[in-house]
Amino acid sequence: MKKFYYFIFFLMVNFGGLALGNFFMGDAVTGEWYTNLNKAPWTPPGWVFGFAWTLIMLCFSWYLAELFVLRKSVNLWLVYAFQVALNISWNWFFFNQHHTKVGLLVLVLLLLVIIYFFITFRSDRLKYAKYLLLPYIIWLCIATSLNGYIVLNN
Repeated sequence: MKKFYYFIFFLMVNFGGLALGNFFMGDAVTGEWYTNLNKAPWTPPGWVFGFAWTLIMLCFSWYLAELFVLRKSVNLWLVYAFQVALNISWNWFFFNQHHTKVGLLVLVLLLLVIIYFFITFRSDRLKYAKYLLLPYIIWLCIATSLNGYIVLNN
């Protein structure tokens, strides 16, 4: 039952973080600055982002529930909080402030944090759960390439 409560908690925090990031983004996706950028040819259509983040946060929340049932440390909470802050701040740096290079740095840091989760916590009970992080890792690689393309070509 404890795992279920953790799952609900992480769903609320993770989807709340996405909502807050979306708030910071505002209408920038349809705004003049973003629409005039030279974007990567592999930039997916808008609906893919919503689908991807929904899948990512469902998987990530399940992984976190598994992890936090087994391990509860202040350090772990701090790493998770750092991940949330990075995830939210990218929208603000990239879309709101138009700091594409800072956005790229934030994405690289976020990718390193998620890889840290993947590599560090691999006890017997987590050896399969860690694969729930793969959608997040793959998406961050795609996002980093998209952001990097914008940095290099604008």
